[in-house]
This record gives sequence, structure tokens and C-alpha cells, in this order.
Amino acid sequence: MNWRPYLSTRRVAGAAFALALGAGSVTSAQAAFPNQLPFMCFNTAHTFHQTFGPNSFFLDENQQGPTGFHENPPTSKPTVTFPLRQGTAGIPGHTVYYVITDASDQTVAQSLGVNFTPKLANAGGTAAVQHSSSANPAAIDVPGDVDFSPTRVLVPSATGFPPTSAAPGAIGNSGYSPLVQLPSGVVINAPQIGDGANTNGADKAHWADKVVSVDAASRTVRYDITNGCYEDQSVHYVSFDASAAGPAAIEDVTFASALGNVPSPDCGTNDINQTPPFIAPGCARESLIAFTNGQTGKDNIQRQGLNAAILDQESPLNILEDVPNNAGQFNYSPMWDIHLVQWNDSVPLASRLRQTDFATAAALVGTQAQSITPAGTLSNTFQASGFIVNCPLISIFANN
Repeated sequence: MNWRPYLSTRRVAGAAFALALGAGSVTSAQAAFPNQLPFMCFNTAHTFHQTFGPNSFFLDENQQGPTGFHENPPTSKPTVTFPLRQGTAGIPGHTVYYVITDASDQTVAQSLGVNFTPKLANAGGTAAVQHSSSANPAAIDVPGDVDFSPTRVLVPSATGFPPTSAAPGAIGNSGYSPLVQLPSGVVINAPQIGDGANTNGADKAHWADKVVSVDAASRTVRYDITNGCYEDQSVHYVSFDASAAGPAAIEDVTFASALGNVPSPDCGTNDINQTPPFIAPGCARESLIAFTNGQTGKDNIQRQGLNAAILDQESPLNILEDVPNNAGQFNYSPMWDIHLVQWNDSVPLASRLRQTDFATAAALVGTQAQSITPAGTLSNTFQASGFIVNCPLISIFANN
């Protein structure tokens, strides 16, 4: 099966792309945790919930913060509230709205109440960033902006994934990247979510689809959260951008092709082999596993995968390799290097159990599953699939 059309298709405004792909079977293995939820990796009972922040790499998981993010209680459709930033982009003086989630410098991260992510410094000076003429991270002035007016297209196939047609609902214009390099050299993750036309978050011609509401008086924005998995625990993250059109349509985020220039493919998977501080030279990515054909069913505690996300309209429950914590040694980055994994046809549907640990899921490749390569073919070697999503972490529900 050739997945190349899904991985590489680019979209122009107003056009949908067809995915000439068949639908393969799937499989998995690993006992289910008794407290799993259909929409979340695990039940929140007997866990603590902790929001990440600028000091996360230096504190235990139960000592995080302070942070500028604020979450609502966990549900199948959680949200987070961010400070709403206003800057300029594109045409000189054109107002844009954005949020800030990460900074490559700890002092800047502390002043903004965002995640300290030193890995982002490795994206500085590359084609993955756009440069701000303003030194103020809370008032950036950049060349690229976003067109939020297209209507998202996502038509499921009989198996959900791959969809029969898909097109993103927001497209970054020439030069746009959520990664912004300040004159100081500091790199911030500043995804644009509004084009400045108004402060009505329900107006999707001018705001990102995942914006729930905008409070102009308090200068805040409420945004959809995605549930994910990390080391047999649950995490919350937010999705803003993808470097390929197909993933942008499925994630319902901005198509930002510049993110494909974030250095470098598969570098995150090898971080653990580096000497302290465990950042591979030039690496600004971290690895994420997304199954394509797990079990589906809105009320099924084994549901997982892009097919489940499309059919159930819930999180795909992707598996993250690392999060900000004092054992992570700076490995975390919101620039997720996507590793698509497909269960082999030989694995019965009932055996395709939810995977919640990165190393365990990766080890299935070559035995019960295969990786989808950048060329769109299947491989028994675990590897990246050739695109990035910008998904900053918000919090963790940990049991230890």
C-alpha cells in the first residue's frame, strides 16, 4: 500500500484532495489497564493532575508551575484558557491574534508563564522559523500570517482512515510558521489563531476552528485540548499546526509547511543515547506514535488511532515519547515528529489493544506492526513518517 498521497499532498485554497489509498487492517497487544476511559488513556482516579510550566525540567511532576495556562476539569472535550496576544503580521500593521506556549530561554518562559523548551533553540536560524522585528514576545511583528477562511473538509472512508477526501480549514500564508525567532535569538512557539478581523471566536472565517471562545475584556482565549498517552499515564496537549495538508485536515489545525524544516527527522528518538543534557546536536523535534488502524467505538476503552479519531470524533490517543520533567533532561519539544504505525493484517481486531507506552509501542514494529515511511510505503524498521505537528503539552495525570 502506498501512503504517499496522504503524506505529501498540498492544498490550494478552496480545493480538496483525494486520497487514492486502500484501507489496511490493524493489530496490537498489551493488557488493558482497568481504569482506562474511552476518550482518555486512563481514568483520573488515584492520580494527580499537574500543569506544566517554565520550571518543569527542574521539578518533580507534582511540583509544577506557575503557568499562564488554565484548564477546565477533565472531560471528553477538555479546554484550556490562554492569555490572548496581539501582534502584527503580513501586510505592515495588520493585526493578528496568537498565543505563546513555549520559549527556548528559561527567563523568557518564566516571564510569560509558558513551557521552557530549550530544544526550540535548535530551530533558530533555520527555514522553520519566521523572524520578528519586535523584541517583545507579547507583541510580535512577523512576515507570515494565516488564512482562516477555508472550510475544512474531512470525509471518512468506510474504515475512517485514510479519509476519502480532506483539506485543512486554515492555511499559513507565505513565510508563516508558529516558531518565531526574536531579535535576541530566543525562539518562541507563537501559533496564530485569529486574523484580527474581530474578537468573535465563533466566526471561523477569522479564527482557528479549535478556538472555543474569546474574552476580549480579559484578553483570554479558550481552546480545545487533545488527550494523549505517556508512559502509561494520560496527558493533555493542544494542536495548532501541521507541516502537511492531510494531517492538518485530520487534526483540524493550520497547514504550516515551514514546520517541515524543523531539524531533523528521527533525531528525537535518539536523544536517550546522547550525553547530558541529552539533546541530540541540532535536534528540535521529539517523537510521537500515531496508530492508523486501532479499535474504534466511542465507548470502547480499547479505541485508539487516526481511524478512531475520524469515526468517533474523539482523540486518537497518540503516544508521546517524553514530557517536561526532571528526568526528561530537556528531551521534550512541541514539534512532534510523527511516526505512523499500522497494525499488520494478521493481528485480529480484538487483539489490537490500546498502547500507552512509547517504547512498548515502538517495539511492535517488525513483529505485529509496520511503520509508514516518508515515501508512503510500509517498513519493518521503526521510523518517522515525514511530517510534524505542533502540539504543546499542557498537563499530565500521573500515578507516581
